Amino acid sequence: VLRWVNMADLFRIKGVGEEYADLLEAAGVDTVKELRNRVPANLHAKMNEVNEAKNLVRSAPSLSNVESWVDHAKTLDPMVSH
Repeated sequence: VLRWVNMADLFRIKGVGEEYADLLEAAGVDTVKELRNRVPANLHAKMNEVNEAKNLVRSAPSLSNVESWVDHAKTLDPMVSH
């Protein structure tokens, strides 16, 4: 159940759907609160590394997409705490 709650939290980010939420989770980010504290370039590199190993999405997001997600996460109030 917690995984679903976390995914729903990530779905609040424009451009993040199920596939990218799975990739974010595999890269170590499962909530908006965690996403807001990430360095976009580092997260982008990690997501590419994870996707190459696990082939979770057809095409990993661009750096500008990841930057946009982190910026958007910073504007949202945390909804999940555990």
